Amino acid sequence: MANNYRGVINNYFKEHSFVESNIKSYNNFMEKGMQRIVNETTEIIPTIIPQEVENFKIKMGKILSEKPQITEADGSKRDVYPMEARLRNLTYASPIFLEVSALIDDIQRESFTTEIGRIPVMLKSKYCHLANLKREELIEVGEDPEDFGGYFIINGNERVLIIVEDLAANRLFVTRNSTGPSKFTGKLFSERGSFRIPHTIEQMKDGIIYLSFTRFKRVPIISVIKALGLNRDKEITDFITSDAKQYDDIFINLVDSVELKNQEDALEFLSKKIGIPNQVEEKYEKIYEQLDKYLLPHLGITQKERIIKAYNLCKMIRKFLIVSKEGVVIDKDHYMNKRLKLSGDLLGELFRVNLRALIQDMIFNFQRLVKRGKFQSIKIIIREKLLTSRIKSAMATGVWVGGRKGVSQNIDRTNNMATISNLQRVVSLLTSSQENFEARALHSTHFGRLCPIETPEGTPIGLRKNLSILCSITQEEYNEEKLKKMLEGYGLKGIA
Repeated sequence: MANNYRGVINNYFKEHSFVESNIKSYNNFMEKGMQRIVNETTEIIPTIIPQEVENFKIKMGKILSEKPQITEADGSKRDVYPMEARLRNLTYASPIFLEVSALIDDIQRESFTTEIGRIPVMLKSKYCHLANLKREELIEVGEDPEDFGGYFIINGNERVLIIVEDLAANRLFVTRNSTGPSKFTGKLFSERGSFRIPHTIEQMKDGIIYLSFTRFKRVPIISVIKALGLNRDKEITDFITSDAKQYDDIFINLVDSVELKNQEDALEFLSKKIGIPNQVEEKYEKIYEQLDKYLLPHLGITQKERIIKAYNLCKMIRKFLIVSKEGVVIDKDHYMNKRLKLSGDLLGELFRVNLRALIQDMIFNFQRLVKRGKFQSIKIIIREKLLTSRIKSAMATGVWVGGRKGVSQNIDRTNNMATISNLQRVVSLLTSSQENFEARALHSTHFGRLCPIETPEGTPIGLRKNLSILCSITQEEYNEEKLKKMLEGYGLKGIA
């Protein structure tokens, strides 16, 4: 049995592919991810509308896509296969259609499905013509039956999206500082859709714990908790800890905010801190808008989540105090604290930014037509080439959202091993010019996940890695209701 490992591995590769995780990620983006991104902005409300109407809305609905097609010079449309795209320097892409409707005075006047652009298709994915073709059929359409797929064809070039390794979002990491007023710093990146808000927790020499995020620079964390609706000192203490060792630190912070007896006092204090003048009407609403939108947005952005945010801030204080008292910092390089962004996630980032650009363009075109008095239909305000050209440009050059470079690369076809290596590459977001010794070192949690040998020499050593041969990456998909029921089954009680 011990010698039958070859048979076991052969059987594994009959069912699975080297690039299976990437293909699954792309399929997930096309099936669910695109619709989720569209759902983030379902209604478009222009500021300039025709004089004869009271309100005007453009509503976006279902998004659909087809298998790759090309439009010939004579206007005819037909299916295109990867080999033809390579030979004719075409982009192997599928059209995407969006349901759009116009609501005038809350009555639907116009509804249609229109093409909003074309999105590159990953070879061997569900949306590729090669999916589920047998060996003989692949040879017939000019493909190598041993090819794994998992890459794109842009202007005839084979391009691969390199897997990006990043720190897990929505998780607090406490690190020790060698300089600065605070011995320890807690950092958390709160991620929701296109938002990625950094939050910082620091404890100064006077013992006061401060929170920083967006416009709020080093505000006492207790004042934020009180502004969110958790006002009683006893409740705050109970939610932070039951450990008597930490009481001194908590009491110092509570005494510092003793003048803030209720929510209004806390809001008044915060408004002065971020520089909202006293004369401004609805200043409390402005503070709440900031807290709802930018404080821990991953927990929610509505009024009902305020108390949950207060409880979470208490939990963060507890974690910060445990680490700062015991001095045991969280290991950032443990692979549990890392997330890999596959092709589907990277395309999701690109699609979100470019869909927003398309919406802005639609609003501009609509308002320009209204000003001229030439508006007839919303069909003419959608420019399908805008989304197509922007996505194609990013895929062709490798310049991604946020100015990152090298996300998309020409596939290495030196030999079969070089191709597999290129498709399995993992790149860290850390810059190779900095030392980052710990990030470059081989970690025990890499075992079975990353190859311990394949990494380049020189400055990128340890930052450019490769997945191990049998590594597969799970998608972060979970049902919130099921998860809640499971946790309640284990004896946990809901707090809100």
